[in-house]
Order: sequence, then structure tokens, then C-alpha cells
Amino acid sequence: MIPSRQILTPEDLAHFQESDVCKELLDFINALNDSIIGVKTEDEIEDSNIIQKLLGFLERVQQTNKDIKPLETKSRFGNPAYRDFYDKCQEMIPVWLADIVPAEHIEEVSKYVQESFGNGRRIDYGTGHELNFVAFLLCLFKLDVIKKSDFRALVIHVFYKYIKVMRGLQMSYWLEPAGSHGVWGLDDYHFLPFLFGAGQLRTHKYLRPKSIHNAEILDEFSKDYMYFECVRFVNSIKTGSIRWHSPMIDDISGAKSWEKVNLGLIKMFVAEVIGKLPIMQHFMFGTILSFTGGSMSRELANEAEHEEHDGCDHPHVFAFGQEFPDCCGIKVPSAIAAAQAAKEHGASGDPRKTFARPIPFD
Repeated sequence: MIPSRQILTPEDLAHFQESDVCKELLDFINALNDSIIGVKTEDEIEDSNIIQKLLGFLERVQQTNKDIKPLETKSRFGNPAYRDFYDKCQEMIPVWLADIVPAEHIEEVSKYVQESFGNGRRIDYGTGHELNFVAFLLCLFKLDVIKKSDFRALVIHVFYKYIKVMRGLQMSYWLEPAGSHGVWGLDDYHFLPFLFGAGQLRTHKYLRPKSIHNAEILDEFSKDYMYFECVRFVNSIKTGSIRWHSPMIDDISGAKSWEKVNLGLIKMFVAEVIGKLPIMQHFMFGTILSFTGGSMSRELANEAEHEEHDGCDHPHVFAFGQEFPDCCGIKVPSAIAAAQAAKEHGASGDPRKTFARPIPFD
């Protein structure tokens, strides 16, 4: 079966937070985090056959990104070519997963994978999409495709490869941050690489959270720790001090230890991702990750997903009580788009640089 949305009201969300599937999801994330405490990104970790297949799958997605070039555009908002990428992936994901997922579950699991690469209509990406990739991995674990012995490689190799794939999509198609606030990500898009990255650093004897303010440390250790690489990436696309452009990351750097950062980010993830209706209203449930919200039948939920909202030119589902669906909030141009336009200004070859209009706080 194809998963469908079930969290549409605050009551649904409260019910979900008390459910077995929510506990499964959080326990899975905690287990992944525990598996990489003290582990460097470049440490030698043996990849099982399933890990190799997952990496091969992500390579195919990455190649599709390379094959479908961004269109020439005057806008700093999402590039329409992303929709071609999205449609191609939608067509090919069931094929690419054929040697990974049991045949009877491919349709269901494929939906989580598709959603993990962003939204094809809005050309955006946020922590809800990132959560879908974790849901995909959890499905594989529940289907006994992935074993606990794979967890370390699953984070260091597969999940980190996924982040690299997403950086490629963000850079080439200028994906917009989902929602008006980047959907509570620590940067405009992501949360979990910071969480896992802090886990990697929990046992480090010398590096401290405040080390993110030292450019030489970021350059030297970004290859070893996801957290430093995430901060380095944010600094590369945003101007000014991190205290100004990423105040949450700056606040976290005041913690006394990486253990406090890691445990604090787990609590923050529960509160600011799992606990936020504008994010979780888009999460889907099927037979592997099963939950029934109770506010409406599955049939009505599917109908609501395709309702049109007055004054909006695309279909969407939104939580009851919202005056305006979060997906149609203030459009936020990609900081990556602004950075690339500034870098290429005056150079030849990309017409976007010539016509890109300045936005506030570039």
C-alpha cells in the first residue's frame, strides 16, 4: 500500500507522540547515534552487502542530478529543472530498490524514499524530508534487511552520502528552505547531521563546542566530523559572522561538552521536529510504520491531500486550525543561490548571475 498522511490535528500529533511507532522512530535514531560515538567519518568501517547496495542506489540518484541540468532562470528561487529530477526519480526509485526491498513492500518504501529528496511542486527541502530518509532506513531495519551490525556504516557511509546527495541538489537546483523558517533546521535544511556529528565528538579529549569559531579547526577536522563539516558548509554560503547568520548554532557552541550538545540536540529534535505539526502533518504511515490519527478516515485523509486552497495554485494538505498551510508561507530564496550569484557575478556562462535580484540580508 502507498503510505498516507494521518496527522492533521493537534490531537493527532499528541496521539502520535504517545504511539509505538513514534517510540520506534526515536529509538532507532538514538541507536544510530550511539553506534557512532567517538567514530570519525574517515575511519575504516566495513560495508556489508546491503550497505554497498544502498550506496549504489544513492550513486544513481546523484548521477540523475548530474544528468538533469538546471535551467537558465532569472530567479533565485527553486530551479524548475528540479521537477524533472523529481519525476525521473519517482519513475526509477522502484526499479533501483528492486534488489534492496522485498517486492511486496517496494511501493510502500519507495514513497518514503521519494519524499526524502524534497517536494517536487514547491521545489523545497527541510527536516521533514530528512526524516523521511530515516523512515526509509527504519523500514529496512523492520523488514530485517538491515541489521544492528550495519548501524555504524549506515550513519557514517549511507546517511552521510545522502547528505552529500542533498547538498548537490541544493547547490544545483537552489532548493528553497521548506517553510518560512527553514523548518526548524539548524541550517536552512538539516538537523540530523548536526546531531550525529555531535555524537561523533562526544568522547573527543580536546575539541570543544566553541571550536566551531576557529576556521583552521573547521578546515582541518571537517573531513573527520559531520558537525564541523556542516558548520563549514554554512559558513561557505552565508556572509558575516556565524553569530549573526546562524544564532542557534552559535548558542549551542557555548555548551561545556559535546555530550551536552548531543543529548540536547536529541531533546531538541523531539521538541522541534517530532513535536511540530507543520512538519509532522506531512509524514506518512502505511503497514510498516503504522499509525491511525483518528481525526478522519484514511479515505478522507487521501481526499484532503488533494484539496485546493483558495488563492493557491497547487494542491496540498494542511493541518486543521491553520489559517494558511505552512507550505505556502513566505517563500524564502536559497542562501546557496545568493552565494553562487554573488560569486559568479560578472563572470560568463550562467545567465542567472546577471539577472538575479538582491534579496534582504544577502
